[in-house]
Formats: sequence, C-alpha cells, structure tokens
Amino acid sequence: MEGLDPIVIYKLPIGGLTFNITLDLVIEWIVIVILAAICILATRNLKKVPDKKQTVAEMLYEFATSTVVDNMGENFKSFVPYIGTLAIYLLTLNLVGLLGLQPPTVNFSTVVSFSLMTFILIHVTGIKRLGLGHYIGGYAKPFWPMVPLNILERAILPVSLSLRLFGNILAATVLVDLIYQALHNFGWLAQIGIPVIFHGYFDLFDGFIQMVIFVMLTMINIKMVVEH
Repeated sequence: MEGLDPIVIYKLPIGGLTFNITLDLVIEWIVIVILAAICILATRNLKKVPDKKQTVAEMLYEFATSTVVDNMGENFKSFVPYIGTLAIYLLTLNLVGLLGLQPPTVNFSTVVSFSLMTFILIHVTGIKRLGLGHYIGGYAKPFWPMVPLNILERAILPVSLSLRLFGNILAATVLVDLIYQALHNFGWLAQIGIPVIFHGYFDLFDGFIQMVIFVMLTMINIKMVVEH
C-alpha cells in the first residue's frame, strides 16, 4: 500500500541493496531544512523587550504549551517540543499540495514513520513513568480477562493512525487531480480560478484537520497509557 506511485530521482546502491531516493524524501529534507532555518532565525538574539519576530515565536510556543497542558496536564509539559514539532512538520507536508506537488503524506511509508515514532514514544513514556511492572500490569485493567483486548488495542494504534492520515490525504489528492482532469475538458481558462476553491478545502482545510486529529490522538494516547 503505497498510495500514488513515488517518483524515483536516484537509485543509491549500498552493498547488495538499492535504496530509492524519491521526490517525497527530497521534499521532506527540504521542509526540514527550511523549518530548521526559520526556527534558528526566529530564536536568534532574543531580547527582554521582544520585537515582532520574537513576539510571533513566543506566541507559537505559548500556544503549543497551552495545548499540551490543557489536553495532557502540567506533568506533560516536557512533550511540548515533540508535539509542536510534529504539528508544524506534519502540517507543512500536508500543505505541499498547494505548490502543485504531491504531498509526501500520500506515501504510506512516510505516514507509518510518524505513527511508529508516536507508538514508541507512548510506550517508552509509560514504562519510564510507571515502571515496567506497573506498565505491564495496566494491560490487566479493569480485570485480567481484558489482557488480549488491551494488547490488541495498543498494537493496532499505529495502524489506525497511519490509515486515517494516509487515507484522507490520498483521497484529497486524488480528488484534486480528478477535478483538474474534468476542468481540462473546458479549456485551460477553467483551470485557473476554479481549482483554488478545491485546493482551499482539500489541501488547506483537510491538511490542517488531519494534522490536528493526528496530534490530538498522540496526546490522548500518551496520557491514557501513563494513567492506565
């Protein structure tokens, strides 16, 4: 399940294996570099009396902090960097479609990587905060016959996170392509203004909503595992 066919830019042979450098991967690297540069510029030469640049940066940080605290509690403030980075990076990847490019999140392997990071973080946090014994004991709550169902619920989380994000972004991308194909029958003039409406919904609105859902489910599941 790979969604739309990835565009292979270069085949990198390492030993007996060949690794494909795809356009999706290059876009992800470019986004990482751009976001890192913005963060560095936004946090350089911080002042007691903030200028406009620093004010915006502080507002974004305070918003991320309040979101984590409101949904997870004060004890989870250490997750602000992860949740904030996840939200910004995922949203940026979803919005790549506005540039006329295929969003990397239509590639299932890309989406799985996000889900596995969240899955690992959830359970490492649970073991770290509860201790291994209490963490394992949580699978027997509210009573021991629930163990198989609780294990299945935890194990299926990365699958559900991946499929939800992947399915929605892929569907939006395919629909936009179909709209362009339909408008092509009416001439190039029809493809100039009309698609803006659909890009606004399928790329901007849907991309934002899917990011919010993924981030909210991440916060909820971290809190649930620690408090189970």
